[in-house]
Formats: sequence, structure tokens, C-alpha cells
Amino acid sequence: MDEMEEELKCPVCGSFYREPIILPCSHNICLACARNILVQTPEAESPQSSRASGSGVSDYDYLDLDKMSLYSEADSGYGSYGGFVSAPTTPCQKSPNGVRVFPPTVPQSAPQQHLLPHPASLPPIPRNSCITCPQCHRSLILDDRGLRGFPKNRVLEGVVDRYQQSKAAALKCQLCERSPKEATVMCEQCDVFYCDPCRMRCHPPRGPLAKHRLVPPAQGRISRRASPRKISTCTEHELENLSMYCVQCKMPVCYQCLEEGKHGTHEVKALGAMWKLHKGQLSHALNGLSDRATEAKEFLVQLRNMVQHIQENGVEFEACLVAQCDALIDALNRRKAQLLAQVNKEHEHKLKVVRDQISHCTVKLRQTTGLMEYCLEVIKENDPSGFLQISDALIRRVHVTESQWGKGTLTPRMTSDFDLTLDSGPLLQTIHQLDFMQMKVPAAPILQLEECCTQNNSATLSWKQPPLSTITVEGYILELDDGNGGPFREVYVGTETICTVDGLHFNSTYKSRVKAFNSSGVGQYSKTLIMQTSETGLPPCDIQAIGAVAWFTFDPASAHPDIVFSNDNLTVSCNSYDDRVVLGNTAFSRGVHYWEMTVDRYDNHPDPAFGISRGDVLKDVMLGKDDKAWAMTDGGISKGATIGVLLDFTRRILIFLINDEQQGPVAFEGLEGAYYPAISLNRNVQITLHTGLPIPDFYTPGEADPTSSVC
Repeated sequence: MDEMEEELKCPVCGSFYREPIILPCSHNICLACARNILVQTPEAESPQSSRASGSGVSDYDYLDLDKMSLYSEADSGYGSYGGFVSAPTTPCQKSPNGVRVFPPTVPQSAPQQHLLPHPASLPPIPRNSCITCPQCHRSLILDDRGLRGFPKNRVLEGVVDRYQQSKAAALKCQLCERSPKEATVMCEQCDVFYCDPCRMRCHPPRGPLAKHRLVPPAQGRISRRASPRKISTCTEHELENLSMYCVQCKMPVCYQCLEEGKHGTHEVKALGAMWKLHKGQLSHALNGLSDRATEAKEFLVQLRNMVQHIQENGVEFEACLVAQCDALIDALNRRKAQLLAQVNKEHEHKLKVVRDQISHCTVKLRQTTGLMEYCLEVIKENDPSGFLQISDALIRRVHVTESQWGKGTLTPRMTSDFDLTLDSGPLLQTIHQLDFMQMKVPAAPILQLEECCTQNNSATLSWKQPPLSTITVEGYILELDDGNGGPFREVYVGTETICTVDGLHFNSTYKSRVKAFNSSGVGQYSKTLIMQTSETGLPPCDIQAIGAVAWFTFDPASAHPDIVFSNDNLTVSCNSYDDRVVLGNTAFSRGVHYWEMTVDRYDNHPDPAFGISRGDVLKDVMLGKDDKAWAMTDGGISKGATIGVLLDFTRRILIFLINDEQQGPVAFEGLEGAYYPAISLNRNVQITLHTGLPIPDFYTPGEADPTSSVC
């Protein structure tokens, strides 16, 4: 019952209702709070026609009253035109529900009391007082009766009393002599609360007391405080009891209201009967609300389970993320070690080359220096003949040694710079772009049944992703069976969420399903949808014999550009003197079908052709000139003639009629596959198509060929 507590609190004071009254808008308010929020309007702006009261009038002109409303939505408070019932200098109070309330005028010396004063001690309500509902903000001018004109809500008052009693402290035993114990039962006949020892001692379950009814203390307290139902009195005629119910005004009325008041011409019913009727309506409405509440509770359980799953999945996902990042760090450290080893190798190589060159140059310099010192000593000798004996050899050695120094010996074999540049840009960019990718396959799509339909031998399917799905979808795969319970096959792969499949068999039941895919894989299938093509409206026994009655038109999409369409694509003509081909928008592959074409214009022997063709027939030659068409050319055709085409897949034959007369026995035989109705014409002829026609009476369909399919 804790959830009910907010329903039992006044929107002004925020406390439990005390002496609640019912405003005309059906909202409740404490009587004292109603006095607190009264404001006074100027005499000139409160015409008698706009005065009303809580006497039960149900047709208040709230539009006019709202124009006079004193409620300000800008500051969520109440004001007045001329003056407040309370002193205007008194600061307003604010209830727990956010409604600003102007307290009533009371003497400053009078203490503030929580209890309501006696009605006779309350100051009279000024004329032209206005009250505004704190919940819906509708305003109402009070009449001479003031707040007494509003009915008291005794039902709400009783519910509040029972609720407060149920929340009161535990009851004590009434027979314990010292320190009464908590009562465990109450006897409804004795009207006494007992604890267990006192009940066994003073109220034994035997003898005359065995017939007494013992109830729990809380129930006993309610039954003790429950009083007989009070008889309600009329607010208009205080001495009259409410005995009838006005259906038009939707309020209880008394006998005098019917005799003298405005309810005399209204429809009235017995108060008890309407009481039971409205109780039944409320119970019925509560059943629906109870179902919604049950669903809400189940939904809350689902959400709480989701919270737990989210927390568990969050911990698991965090651990997985940390492990992945640690793996990346380990891989980077390993690569770091490899790169450092490469740098060290280059470092050692450079040092070795430079050190070898230093050693080589040192040896050469020592040899050169020794040669130079020797030559200087030789120059110091004064013996010409001895000098000339060795001078040529020394000169050659000096030149050779000098030439040895001139071949790049004094150029460093290695630079001190490291020719290694770490290309970390792509890796840094990759790290910056490191983000979560879709790692799950898409959820199963939802078929939108209200948009799925069939027409003739075409089926349109529409689907969407689940509302809460955030998984990326790259495309969809639509599958249909063969219309005969066979395996599914793919008929569409793409990004669209709606697809029309043409060229299906008539009078066939197809199963369809769709699934989504992304880079992670293919998701689950949707629910299977069963679709029926071209309903004939015939009994099942006649479907095989007669076939499907198909409605179709000429197809602008596949026609030659010189073809001109009119009459909703049922009439065609041509802009060219050459023959041009136009097909129907429906292909046939099963059953027996019949359609007619009338010649609206026929000039200069245009030689049109009528028949059937494959979808890839040539469009710029006469029908039947290639191996993709089967047609009848001009033969006794004139303006106003009617050409009939009968296509029977049970016998695999094609028959032509002109003005209801068959042209020969059979025009073509051995027809298999899918065929479109087709004609060829030039600018001297105009043709109108008629479809949805029954099979001619003269023709009796034969038995189906066992090797062919029958729709």
C-alpha cells in the first residue's frame, strides 16, 4: 500500500487529505487548503453568468474561466486582480508539491494550529472569490454558498483514515494487567483485543465462545472503526438525501432537485444501480490496468537483469580490453628490442670500420714519417757520389708513398650519422585510430507485415532492424522457396529494406525470410513469412481446372521508347511507322489464362501482331520475327475488332480468337517456361487491353501434363 500514499496527499499542503472536497474538474483538495488559495476578483470582471459552484454542474465554460484565471504559469503561483483574501504583504508559502499558497488572514496574536477550526469560527468568504485547481489550473468563480457548494469526498476520507490506521503502532492486549503485550487477535463479537495468554485464559475456544470470530488485529481495528454507511445529503437541499443519479450531469441528486431544480428534464437512474454499474466499470478498467502493471513489473525485472548482465559484461569486457592493450604493449616492446638490436649492430659496424681505418692510417703515417726522417738525414750527407747512388731510389719511394696517400686514404670510410629513420607515423596514426569495431553479426531483421503484400504473381516484402540494435548492417539477403515447399534460394542481396519479386507462379504459396550480414558474418534469419500469390476467389476444386484470373497492364519499363501509353497503361499506340513491341507487366508460367485486346484505331492496314513472348524479345521488329515470340498477325482484323488470347500451360498450347471465334484449333504447342503477353504495332493502330477475364465457355481445360506444374 506504500505506492498509494501519493494518491492520498493534498497537492497544496502535501499532507494527507483532511475534509477533502471535490472540485468540478474532479480533482480533490483539503477544505482548509481551498480557503488558503482563494483569491478575490473585481466586481466588474465577475459577471453572474460566469459564476458557478461545486453543486455538480458538469458543463462549466472553462474556456471563459481560463481567460479570467488568476494562475500565472510563469511563476507557478497565484495572484489577484484587486486584492487577496489574505493580506498582500504576507509572504506566500510553498507546499511540498511545488504549489505556492497564500495563507489566510489570521490575527497576529492567534497561534497557528494544525487542526481545522470550527466552520462557524472561520471568516466569511468574500464575494467574487475565485479558486484555481492546483493540478489542472482551471479557475472557478464561487457563488453565494462558497466552498459549501463543493461535495465532500467521503470515500477518499475513509481511505485516508484506513491507510493511517494501518500505519499506526501495534495494538496492545486489553486484558493484560501490567505492561500489556502486543495483541495477536481480536474477537468481533466481544470487540476485545487479546494476546495469546489472555486469549487462552479469558476466551477459550470451547463452549459458547467457540462460535466467535477471531480476526487479526489490523482487520479488527478497521472493522471496529468502520461505521455504517452514511447517508449523503444534497448540497443544494441540505435536508434531502441523495437518492437518484442524473445521467446527463453525472452527479447524485435528491428528490427535490428533480421536482424543482434543473435536473427535472434530465434522465435519472437509481443511485444504487448506478453505484453497482460504476463499480463494475471501475473493476473492469482496473483489470486492464492490472495487466499493464504486471507487464511493467516483468519489464522492471528484465531491466534489473539487464543491469546485472551489463555489469558482468562490463567487467569481462574491461578485462578483455586490458588484455588486448597489454598484448599490443608486449608486441611493441618486442619490436623495440629488435630495433635496438639493429641499432646496436649498426653502431658496432661503424665503430669497427672507423677503428680499422685509424689503425691503417696510423701504420701508414708511421712509415711515411720514418721515410721522411730518413730522407732528411740523407740530404745532410756531403758525399756527392754516395748521395747519387741512392737518390733515385729515394725519390721513387717518396713519389710512391705520396701517391698512396692520394687514393682516398684520407677520406673517412664511414659517417658518424646513423642512416636509420624509424617510420613511426603510420603506427602512431593507427594507435590514434584504434577504436572498437563491430565484432558481432547483426540481429535477425523484423518483417514489417503491414507493408508486405502480393499482387498477381509479384510479392513485396519489407523489413527493418530491431529498434534497440546498434550493430552495423552492411546488407541483407532475401530468400524464397519455389512455391511448392522446396528449398530456399536467394532472390535479393543488397542494402535496401524493401524488395519486390516478380515472375512468381500464380496460386502458389511462397515462404520468405531475410537475414542481415556485416564484416563479422551473417546473422540469424527472420521469422518465416508465408505469402499467397493471385487469389482467385474460386473453390479449391476449380483452381486447377480454370486457373488464376490475373489483372495486369502494359509495361512502360520494358517497352520500346516509341510506344505511347494512356488509360492507366491499358491503351497503347506508337509514334513510329515501324513495328514496335510492348509487353505486359506480368509473366505466366502455370495455369490457364485469357485476355482480350480491342482495336480502337486501324488505318492503312497497319498489320499489328498479338501473342506472347519471352522477356528478352526484340522490341524494334514485328512480334514473331525472332525465336523469342509466338504471335498472330493481321488476319481479318479491323477497327473495333476484339482479339482474344488463351494460354493453357496444362496442355502447353496457345489459342487465338477474333470476335469470340477461335482462329483454327491450336496456334502453338509445347510451350514451357515463363511468357509475357505481347503485341507489336505502328502509328496507324491503337490497342486497348482487357484483363481479369474468365475462360471462354467453349473451352474445357484438359488434365495437367504430369511433367509440368499446375498453379
